[in-house]
Amino acid sequence: MLTRFLGSTALAVCCLASASVSHAASAPAYAVVDKVAGADGGWDFANVDPVRGVLYVARSNAVMAMDIATHKVTDALAAADGSHQAVAIDGGKTVVQTDGKTGMTRFIDAATGHIDAQVPSGQKPDAAFYDAQTGKVAVMSPGNDTITTIDAKSRKVVGTMTLAGGLEFAVSNGKGGAFINLEDAAKIAEVDLARGRLLRKIDLPGCEGPTGLARFAHGTRLISACANGVALVVDTASGKTLTTLPIGKDADAVLLDEARGLAFVPCGGSGTLVALSIADANKVTVAQVIPTQVGAKTGAVDPRDGRIYLPTATLATPEPGAKRGKPLPGTFTILIVAPKA
Repeated sequence: MLTRFLGSTALAVCCLASASVSHAASAPAYAVVDKVAGADGGWDFANVDPVRGVLYVARSNAVMAMDIATHKVTDALAAADGSHQAVAIDGGKTVVQTDGKTGMTRFIDAATGHIDAQVPSGQKPDAAFYDAQTGKVAVMSPGNDTITTIDAKSRKVVGTMTLAGGLEFAVSNGKGGAFINLEDAAKIAEVDLARGRLLRKIDLPGCEGPTGLARFAHGTRLISACANGVALVVDTASGKTLTTLPIGKDADAVLLDEARGLAFVPCGGSGTLVALSIADANKVTVAQVIPTQVGAKTGAVDPRDGRIYLPTATLATPEPGAKRGKPLPGTFTILIVAPKA
């Protein structure tokens, strides 16, 4: 994901037909309301810790922390080497971070930045999630097609399984297992992490390169964001695709805000944030297409007020042979998206 920077040419948003956009009367219009600068370098997933009021961003060489109230940035809470995920656990006391180049999942003291533990997690550990119900961290390592399960208390590996197909973002299935987007296979896998077993694979018709994934409606629905400009709403019981929605290009996350009946898909290729109305799980619609910035492909929602934080930078023209441009020096920023006053 850190190596999958988006090209510098914005893609037209007009492909989102106006007929597909449902503007719910109760849903306020969102817009970029502020920007906060950060150090140069790449980035991947972002997460909000609502307990401490901190935004964490996994950067190429560090874990970045931003105080949400003051916008004070700590560019390097802890050094990293190809960081992909940084998520708070233990009531905000600990940050779990995946280190793509060292193959480690690290447990970092959120107050001091001290690395308390490092756990081997396969090759190129990337997406990871913490399941509060089981107290386990699940780490996706596409470098060798492994899923590593770590006990967050003992910080020891308690399970490893192999699953090919391009491990991407994953979420808990609410039963001690996980739903996982398989980017290369264009499917969602459901696995039993305790037993290390594949339970089933769900087809994603019309989806190429599924990346972002979210589970909502009491666990009965999934939203999978696809690289080819669509998002699919899937019924978890039957595995059937209920709705295919137009989004932008090169989405890399789905940001869930169930309290406000919305989900957001940051589309780095088109420089848009697509708001989906999820209040009615049987009728998910596009509520708004919010202009952001090319490169803004991941982000996080603050559940306290619904504000959205999107890391991005100005991207250079891709070098010969490269698919995407590199971020230009001095341009990294956190876009803050919120309802218009």
